Amino acid sequence: MTTSDVTTRDNPDEGRFEILVGDEVAGFTIYSVEDGVATMPHTVVEKAYDGQGLGSRLAVYALDTLRERGLKVRPLCPFIKGYIDRHEEYADLVA
Repeated sequence: MTTSDVTTRDNPDEGRFEILVGDEVAGFTIYSVEDGVATMPHTVVEKAYDGQGLGSRLAVYALDTLRERGLKVRPLCPFIKGYIDRHEEYADLVA
């Protein structure tokens, strides 16, 4: 896997941000938006991609995208909450 093989995207029809390796969805984080707050209950990275930093790349993409949209975040997912706790530049997003 090279960096150029990895892409991120919003899939609003599925209510999730996705990270792809080639054409394969390697992980996703679910979200729903209500009253200006994006609730993020669950994140998954496929076992084949564990330990390759894809979860962190997905978190950055999702949080940056939500910030650009002017939304706050309710991080119910332990991975997203932990990422925000370790990266104070995202603390202002927490609702």
